[in-house]
Amino acid sequence: MIALEDVTVSYGSGARRIDAASGVSFRVAEGETFGLVGESGSGKSTVLRAIAGLIPQAQGRVTLAGQEMHGRRSKIARKMVQMVFQDPYGSLHPNQTVDQTLSMPVAIHRLGDAERRVSAALREVGLGREHRYRFPHQLSGGQRQRVAIARALILEPRILLLDEPTSALDVSVQAEILNLLARLRRDHGLTALMVSHDLAVVAHLCERVAVMSHGRLVEITTADALASGKVSHPYTRELLRSNRGFDRSGAEIDDAVS
Repeated sequence: MIALEDVTVSYGSGARRIDAASGVSFRVAEGETFGLVGESGSGKSTVLRAIAGLIPQAQGRVTLAGQEMHGRRSKIARKMVQMVFQDPYGSLHPNQTVDQTLSMPVAIHRLGDAERRVSAALREVGLGREHRYRFPHQLSGGQRQRVAIARALILEPRILLLDEPTSALDVSVQAEILNLLARLRRDHGLTALMVSHDLAVVAHLCERVAVMSHGRLVEITTADALASGKVSHPYTRELLRSNRGFDRSGAEIDDAVS
């Protein structure tokens, strides 16, 4: 469903050139949840934005659902891939109600039946009619992220890109949002790519994990290998040490929460 071949994103030129991502290649099967981990500045969010088409200067090949992406993407391609950003407050328009936020993509893509689609999207993420006409500042952080997830799902995408979707939330809310994402991915048969610095979260939600350092992909491993510490690259072992106390079982999320 997702294939990257030698994807490189550079800024500047000559001595001032910075490679935010360099020669990144991996594949994600349909229905798989794949994780990207690494320290801040490792390039993982850059790769996610290149997949989403938000970085036009990206070089290399990005293939989604068997179609190689070139230049400005079509409406069909943009509808197929949706993204949930790290900061739910920053990603929502402050002067638009929840109803306006969810109705806009329906109108842009001319899907019709906005009333039914908006109501259904709110129900799916655990929000009620009382939230529909509120502005972002009238919602809690968790509620705002639920709106952002609903906005991504309302176009019925095949691929969901998740950029640290819980890192801006209180710890008490993180498990609820992660459990919601796991259920929605399962119910809709989505292919998901998650960026996170939290190894326990990634190991719980993802089957395989790619580790990035200084813009390069250094290792692809499984969640089980990550949890057991059976990794090969020194940088991955250092990440595990920095996540002292990492335990995959500690990230288990009860389905009842959602």
